[in-house]
Amino acid sequence: MLNAIWLVLVATSLLVAAASGPEAVARVTDSIFESAKSAVQLVIGLVGVMVFFLGLMRIAFDAGLREAVARWLAPVMRRLFPEIPADHPAMGAMVMNFASNILGMGNAATPFGLKAMNELARLNRHAPWASNAMVLFLAVNASSITLLPPLGTIGVRAAAHSADPWAIWMPTLFATLCSTAAAIATYFLLKPLPLFAPPALAPSAGAAVRVDAPAIGSTRSADEGEPDPTDAGPSARAARNDSEPSWRRSARRALVGLALLGFAASVVAAFRSDALSHGAGIAARNLLQQWTLPALLLAVLAYGFARRVPVYDSMVAGGREALEVASRIVPYLVVILVAVGMLRASGALDAVIGWIDPFTSQIGVPAEVLPMALIRPLSGSGALGVMSEIITTHGPDSFIGMLTCTLMGSTETTFYVLAVYFGAAGVVDGRHALACCLAADVAGFLGAVAACRYFFG
Repeated sequence: MLNAIWLVLVATSLLVAAASGPEAVARVTDSIFESAKSAVQLVIGLVGVMVFFLGLMRIAFDAGLREAVARWLAPVMRRLFPEIPADHPAMGAMVMNFASNILGMGNAATPFGLKAMNELARLNRHAPWASNAMVLFLAVNASSITLLPPLGTIGVRAAAHSADPWAIWMPTLFATLCSTAAAIATYFLLKPLPLFAPPALAPSAGAAVRVDAPAIGSTRSADEGEPDPTDAGPSARAARNDSEPSWRRSARRALVGLALLGFAASVVAAFRSDALSHGAGIAARNLLQQWTLPALLLAVLAYGFARRVPVYDSMVAGGREALEVASRIVPYLVVILVAVGMLRASGALDAVIGWIDPFTSQIGVPAEVLPMALIRPLSGSGALGVMSEIITTHGPDSFIGMLTCTLMGSTETTFYVLAVYFGAAGVVDGRHALACCLAADVAGFLGAVAACRYFFG
């Protein structure tokens, strides 16, 4: 799909420029070099931010924060997936997938998601139709459930010299809550409809369980005792903590408690002062915008220190991963930014925006944001390129830039997720999964618009 979109962008740019005359052709030619240069400069600015924050996430991972979140999610998961036994490998993989996504560990979430689909396929009595658990798991997964905006988005904003790269955090959180709630609600609304019902089981197949699903990395199930290479950390952490004297552990926790208490006192004092000057509503909004990131940094470092994580070594290890990620996205950014830059230089993009703007402005959505809304469900790299081009053109702190970045964090590459996960499980008919995912995309879009209007006017 992205191949066709990219080809249409470039071909349209060249044809429109040719029809407009030599000056338009010259502008398109110049835009190729300028856009390619801008893409590389953008990645250079992105690297530093990604190194720091992926290092921070590595501390959280090494400290076992993902496992802690998984324990908090377990009761909710048992209610959402009552047909899955609590001790089944599928439940464990789904919990770890959601926990990884919530903490922004997208690279770690994918292996758990594929493992979950493989295990759910073993329980699926309606293969090759998707089971109810598969549909709901995909719907929530594609709703971009997360506590943090994508670090790549934050890095792009920082590279574009945003005054506050993390300003989109609260709008992104609100929008992703909207998309997740919409995905779950749509699932329960559509599940009883005959249109989406799985085929009736043959009398002899009532107790059958699918066992021939494609394995992800191995043909053995997790309940056969196979160690999971992505989850080797907890045992090492347990051994490290057991070797520490109790008095030192108590002193360590006391230091963490004092640090958190002092920080909380500073937050309360700042809120009271701001509330007296500007009112409680503005003070609350300023509190969320200004103190959330420092609170996150302190919380992760304190948690890592309390769990005896070598925070410096973990930061460096996470930074190495960031360099690998940055090197991989360079070709995607260059290709997409050049295509969009050519389209803008030819005048075609401005013409389309002019046609659409009277309609989208009625609901408070700038037409310049629509390319992002359209390409985001199709391609993550394409969306990153479009977002980068919009930020470069309109500025990271403009309303258009804020809304575009919020959309990046509150929606997901829906069709990619469906293709990869259903392909891994051998599913041919996804039933109402696509409808749930598209409902999540629409809700995330509307939630992003509402949140950005509230926070940024």
